[in-house]
Order: sequence, then structure tokens, then C-alpha cells
Amino acid sequence: MRKVSMATRAELVAAISCRYVLGGRAEKARMLDEFVALTGFHRKHAMRLLRGERKPAKGGPRPGRRVYGDDVRAALVVVWEASDRICGKRLHPLLPTLIEAMERHGHGDMNSETRRRLLTMSPATIDRVLKEIKASATGPRRRKGSTAIRRSVPVRTFSDWDDPALGFVEADLVSHSGPYPRGAFSQTLVLTDIATGWTECAPLLVREQTVLITALAELRKLLPFPLLGFDTDNDSVFMNESVHEYCLRDNIELTRCRPYRKNDQAFVEQKNGAIVRKIVGYRRFEGLRAARELAKLYSSMRLFVNFFQPSVKLEEKHRDGAKVIKRYHRPATLFQRLFDDPRTPEDTCLWLKAMYLTLEDFLSGLRIAWRGGEVKPTARSKPAAKRERRRPDPLLAVTAELEEWFEAEPWRTSRELLERLQVKCPGVYPDGLIRTVQRRMKIWRSTQANALVFGPFADAARQTESIEVGQ
Repeated sequence: MRKVSMATRAELVAAISCRYVLGGRAEKARMLDEFVALTGFHRKHAMRLLRGERKPAKGGPRPGRRVYGDDVRAALVVVWEASDRICGKRLHPLLPTLIEAMERHGHGDMNSETRRRLLTMSPATIDRVLKEIKASATGPRRRKGSTAIRRSVPVRTFSDWDDPALGFVEADLVSHSGPYPRGAFSQTLVLTDIATGWTECAPLLVREQTVLITALAELRKLLPFPLLGFDTDNDSVFMNESVHEYCLRDNIELTRCRPYRKNDQAFVEQKNGAIVRKIVGYRRFEGLRAARELAKLYSSMRLFVNFFQPSVKLEEKHRDGAKVIKRYHRPATLFQRLFDDPRTPEDTCLWLKAMYLTLEDFLSGLRIAWRGGEVKPTARSKPAAKRERRRPDPLLAVTAELEEWFEAEPWRTSRELLERLQVKCPGVYPDGLIRTVQRRMKIWRSTQANALVFGPFADAARQTESIEVGQ
């Protein structure tokens, strides 16, 4: 009969020991017979356990029972390295052939007893013996930083919106990589308001979180309402500490959709195809020139889409058996829908009406100065305190040269710039400086994105200010 585990034996001892001590002679004999038959203990040992004279042994490793010594373990490590570090299940059937081949070529130096014990190892024992070696060889597995951020961001589906207030937007990135998504290429950030469908687009020079935050800050100044909610997909360019802290600092509710469920972001997904893909297409765009031209295009396109292109909005949807019945509002432009919404402030309605009447003279985009996060037009956000270096700058002598290389070819990666620097100065700049180069490039990319890519938006803002002064 199959015996029970050590944990179950301990539970049996704890359950019947009290009844055994208090029972009569006949009852003790019956309980002891059953206990011995169930656990397989010797009768005398079982009597001592039930009387409480000994405690049942705990599970776990037992000293003095080590079957494979250090020589067998050392030989296993050598064979494991020779097999390209495969797992125990794959290594076990390979051991006879591999050991024979290694001995034939003079790489295996083990006696017959070590060889015999090594061949008797099971796959589970191989993995157990190699557990510490694998950890020291490959290092502990590190969880991505975006995983913790993703788990802290709540999920919002399509059915959870239920007519939100103005300012809750869905965001997505449209890549312009062409048929081959290799290297650095431009991206388009698309924001779509859930309540009205108001849509804004901005180009990103590269797919990077600081560039994304810069583009988002520029688009917030163009929105005719404050940004209250930011719903994205699970991309790491959205799910990171920089975007998370930005939303917390500006009181923006950050949410995400379910993985691989594009219908959760149906509003912005529809704009990706109907606006960005329809106008820009599927070709590859890379470099400053392409990003600058996309910015010019979007500064004019936003006026056409939001003021002159009618769209339909779903009013209700219900299912009748297998049939889904949908009812829509009357087609209206996004400007009309925002203007007619009773939640739109009076000053915003006046601004929209004035801009609509003067659109013939303004085709390069407008900017709302007071939508940068403060109500006062003269308010200026305080710059964050500059972080002081805790050690000497290892790139101080070549920072200017690196920046020149970056300005000449901004699509180059940090690794490419560091390799170019290593070729020029061999043995001076090790591979460990890659994070330092990446931090420098974040600053340079953010500066270029704000100065070059969003130049058309800045020109539009200056035109708007001059017109407001004239009025």
C-alpha cells in the first residue's frame, strides 16, 4: 500500500494523539493498528509518537543523505557548460554521448565511479544541483520597470466610459516605419476626446518617453479644454515612471486598456485609420525633416478635421438575440459638438466661435496660452531642480563632440554613438557608459523635439497672440 507523506503523518499524530492518551486499552490497540497500517511506522515508534515522547520529523533536506559528492557536481558543471547550458530534461539523454565524446577528445577527466553516478542522475536532480550555478552564471531575473507601473494603473474598457466629462482622451501611437520596422523612425501621437471626438496629432522624432511628454505638453496647449484623463494601451512608452509622474503632478487620471483588446480604445483607433493613415499613409518617415513636415501638416489638418469634417457618434447600442441594433446622433463637426455641449465653458465657446469665423486667415494652427496647466496667462511653471552629479562626469571631455554627432545624425542610437567614441578613443570609454550616453541623448532629443518639431505650433501661437492683441 502507498504510504502517506511526512506532512500527513504529522497531521495524523496531532489529530489522534489526545484520543490515544485518554483512550482505553482496546481503543488504543485499535487506533495503533490503524495508525501503523496507514503511516508504515514501526509499532514502538508509533506508540512513542502518539504518547508525545517524540515529535514527528519535519520535511526538508536531511543531513548525511547526500548521494552526489563534490566531484560529481563539478563534473556535471563541466558537462553542462559543454552542452551550451541546456536544461536538465534535455541534458539527461545527452549525457552518455557527451561524456564519451569529451573523454575521447581528452576533455573529460573523471574516474569510473564519478562517471557512473553522473549517469544515474535524474533530470530533476540535474536541475536541482545546477540551481545555484545557473543563478550565479545568468544573474537573477529582473522584472521590467514598466510591469510594476502597469499593475498600478487601472484598466478601463469601452463600456466603462458612459459619457465622461470633456477632457478624458484616448491616446495612441501610429508608427511610420514603412514595410521594415528597423532603426529609428517617426511616430504620431494621437489624442481623441471621448465626449466630443476632438482630435489632435503631433509627430515624435523617435519613440521615447521624454519626447512623448514634450509632445503631450504641446498638445495640451492646443486642446480647447483641460486634460483630465489619459487612457493609453500597455506600450512601455506610456507605462513608465516618467509618464506616470507627469500625470500625477498635473492631476491627470491615467488609465489603460486590456492587453490585445483594441476595442477598448475604439475612439482613437478609428482616428488612427480615418485621419493619420488616410492622410499620411503607410510610408516610412525618419529624421528631422520628415518630423518637421509632419508637424506642418498636422497644424493645418487639425483645423480641417475638427472644424469642417462631420462625424457620427454612437448614441446607444443594444442586442436583440443575435442582432445588434445601433443608433447614432446626427452627423456634426467636432467643433459643433463641442460648441453645443452644455458642459463647455462660456469663454471656450466664444473662443471657438471667433476662431471659426477667422479660419480663412489662420491655417497654420492656434494655441491657447492659458491651457498650459495654470489659469493665469502670465503663470510660468517652475523648472525642476537640476540633479547634481555624485561622481565626476566620465564624458566631460567629449560631451560637445557627442552632441555634434547627435545633431548631425539624430536618428543614431546611444549604442552607435558610444561605439563610434570607442573606435576614436580605444580603451578609454567602456561599455558600462551606455546609460550615461542614453541620459544625455534624452535631454538632446527633448530639446530638439521642442525646438524643431514643434516650430509650426510655436509660429501658430505667435500669430494667435498678435490677433488677440489686434482685436
